[in-house]
Amino acid sequence: MSSTTNGQWYPPEWPDRIRALASGELTPATPRRAATVLLLRDAAPGSASRGPAVHMLRRRASMAFAGGAYAYPGGSVDPRDERPVAWAGPSRAQWAVRMGVDPATAQAIVCAAVRETFEEAGVLLAGASADSVVADTTGEDWAADRAALVAHELSFADFLGRRGLVLRSDLLAAWAHWITPEFEPRRYDTWFFVAALPEGQRAVNASTEADRTVWIRPEEAAAGYDSGELLMMPPTISTLRSLQPYGTVAEALAAAEAQDLTPVLARARLVEGRIVLSWPGHDEFTKHITAGDGPGDGAADGASGTASPSDTTNPSGETPA
Repeated sequence: MSSTTNGQWYPPEWPDRIRALASGELTPATPRRAATVLLLRDAAPGSASRGPAVHMLRRRASMAFAGGAYAYPGGSVDPRDERPVAWAGPSRAQWAVRMGVDPATAQAIVCAAVRETFEEAGVLLAGASADSVVADTTGEDWAADRAALVAHELSFADFLGRRGLVLRSDLLAAWAHWITPEFEPRRYDTWFFVAALPEGQRAVNASTEADRTVWIRPEEAAAGYDSGELLMMPPTISTLRSLQPYGTVAEALAAAEAQDLTPVLARARLVEGRIVLSWPGHDEFTKHITAGDGPGDGAADGASGTASPSDTTNPSGETPA
């Protein structure tokens, strides 16, 4: 297997699991619905930087899934995300059409995106009315609510209702849709959204699953991946590359409607004893794995993370995630 130096996440157990799946010895796990959000903010006036920055976190190396990899705030859908909730913006039916799912599922995924962004980054896409947004989510009371949400002691609908808030679905836009490969033990059917950081709010590391957070321009993050300094899963680097053409957050949000939401699912084929691992439509991730090969084809084990001077690390985290 040829050696590469990029930061493509590639667990050492994949070849054995791929072969087990091909032989019928492995039953694919059912993917859990999930949502993740690319929070964007424009460069400060007068800055020499071009284009928006995206908020990323680095998963702790001890995490069972994608430890050490850079990702976005997000997580699994909570069954309670389908509960009735105060809602503004495109209707559930409109979201269902865009996403190709039923309205209840569309609501659950959008709610999960907003909830997880609040739980992991302290950013809340909600307001007291359909045309307002919460200006500040700092303080002990907000931290307590985040902790209750993470512990499943409080549903997102009850959280919004108690605070008299409306979920602003118009502040989100669907961007991509990826499904974890069938040979992975932990599988997720994940929707990627883009959203602008609301004025007055700031992102923090509110997750014990992350040891570092950073605001970084997509091209800088992609360069870190290409050099092997930043470890990422295919959907992360793919969405970063897809953001690079846009000079402002507004341009990126306006482009969301044209993004292809066809789900991307990796394919693994055995060709004369050699594994060919590919992601349809994303040739850069294709791998050719021979018997006995390990993770040397682009694992970037260190993932040193020297991504940007605008680091907002909070190693301890504020609440469990």
